[in-house]
Amino acid sequence: MAEPKEVKKADTDATERPETSRPVVFGTQGVISSGHYLTSMAGMRMMLEGGNAFDAVAASVFAASVIEPIASYSLGAESVFMLYDAQSGDLYSLSGQGVAPSRANTDFYKSKGLNSIPTGPGDQAPLAFTVPGVVHATISLLDRYGTKSLGEVLGPSIQYAVQGIPHYQYMINALGAASTTKQFKLFPPGGTEIFYDNGQLPKEGSLLIQPGLATTLTAMANAEANSEGTRSERLQSAIKEFYSGKTAKLISNSSSNVGGILGYNDLGSYESKFEEPLRTTFAGHEICCQGTWSQAAVLLQALNILEQFDLKSMGHNTPIYIHTVTEALKLALADRQAFYGDPLYSDVPVHGLLSKEYGVARAAMINQNHATPNLPGQGNPWIFTKHYPSKGSVPETPHVLTGDPGGEGGTTHISAIDNNGNLACATPSGGSFGKSVFFPELGFALSTRIEMFNLTDGHPNVIEPGKRPRTTLVNYIAIKDGVPTMTFGCPGGDHQAQGNLQLILNTLIFNMNTQESIEAPRFATDSAPDSFYPHIVYPGQLSLEPGFTTETADALSQLGHKVVQAAVCGMGATVSKRDLNTGVLSTGADPRRACYALSW
Repeated sequence: MAEPKEVKKADTDATERPETSRPVVFGTQGVISSGHYLTSMAGMRMMLEGGNAFDAVAASVFAASVIEPIASYSLGAESVFMLYDAQSGDLYSLSGQGVAPSRANTDFYKSKGLNSIPTGPGDQAPLAFTVPGVVHATISLLDRYGTKSLGEVLGPSIQYAVQGIPHYQYMINALGAASTTKQFKLFPPGGTEIFYDNGQLPKEGSLLIQPGLATTLTAMANAEANSEGTRSERLQSAIKEFYSGKTAKLISNSSSNVGGILGYNDLGSYESKFEEPLRTTFAGHEICCQGTWSQAAVLLQALNILEQFDLKSMGHNTPIYIHTVTEALKLALADRQAFYGDPLYSDVPVHGLLSKEYGVARAAMINQNHATPNLPGQGNPWIFTKHYPSKGSVPETPHVLTGDPGGEGGTTHISAIDNNGNLACATPSGGSFGKSVFFPELGFALSTRIEMFNLTDGHPNVIEPGKRPRTTLVNYIAIKDGVPTMTFGCPGGDHQAQGNLQLILNTLIFNMNTQESIEAPRFATDSAPDSFYPHIVYPGQLSLEPGFTTETADALSQLGHKVVQAAVCGMGATVSKRDLNTGVLSTGADPRRACYALSW
């Protein structure tokens, strides 16, 4: 690997505080953090105008589709949420993950000679079109827990789309990617006329105006404004516009025109889901997350394994600490491969996977003197489960390569807390310009997330119509003394659960503040098959961000890890917190990209 640059001892010494490039953002009335300052401002405007954290997150999710379309996600994609409503005490995971269309089954793909579900870059991208989930989920969040009208929440987004936003460097860099230009040329005009200046990359600070997206957003706002009835009924009118109205017909026709698998009836049958979160306990806190239709439980499993070790005495980001955390993650990821899937369609041994006894059994497999050269075998969580079916697991077959792992085309994270103690966070993603098709009349690309399914009969993550793919999207809420007090999120493809694990360990074990936890150098194992097509795996590979010393990298190599340097192991991370004693709110922003936190 390229040698990691030398850094100050404080970056890796557990006895000192790591230096940060940005301050902790404190507030008493509200805090919000996201992947871009204008995205954060959209949410902050809601709180300044009397709205709550749910209004703020909803406004920022919609705004991110305008501000961060190439950097993060398109409106025709998905999001996962964690939320806590202080008044009712409701604590939920909200699934805005899209599902497989009605035509999507193993026979469909195998009849085309495929052994996995392809995406772009390439002309087969429409075969992975996924039912969009983010619009339904965000409006449902607003309906149940927000206070604002959709027109108010969409106001900043429509303004950004109509009046324009300044191009920024992160977006310009993404527009220069070969995969983006290839997809625009394969499915013309794509976004060429919108995002480029006469075919050339735009200059930083030049205006980006998005008329198609403005039309889509305005159609939903108008549907609400022109309807009668209760607030909830008016919001449902906006959902109907997107999923069964003129917008839905345009989405369906756009998909059909490029040979896409997504149809009109697929849109009308979609519903987001409020669900009870999965939970485990760790370091005096309860950690809550999405179900096994996501990969969030990888983190919970890793925590159950890691509580068998004295991590604090190892020292933060020391070789033995990195080794132990990495080996725990490999064990959890092996179980992800074997057992995770949408529990509405598959029998998942979730109680066994998250049992403390199973964590102890898996921890005993870690050799602290040598790394596992490949992904270890899955365990047997069924024996720790109340019902024990006579079934094993059906293996997936990844592609084994060496080199730098691929990654997600883009994801962002948004977190908000208000002075009433409401917590909400969202991780929107999908519709990558380099993997999908951009439709200028809609102003967005469609998600291709069903690429994360497999075609293996009997596997819990095999594709079925209406089923959620085993998504990489995750986020978390931590509870202290019975009260939800923190949110965690870290975009980054298969590095998401791994990055979030490090945020939680930084916070709960090493007592870092929100900004320190975010900025501390991260690492990630690449031993598990990539969730993204073509599902490459890099056995034994351990990625280190800049910030680790050469001595640390060498020590990890001696332990048997194949160490490589990565530019990032997840970026756009956020930790947000409410102090239960003072009510003071705090958050931070990840300098790895154009993230920004605001407070009042």
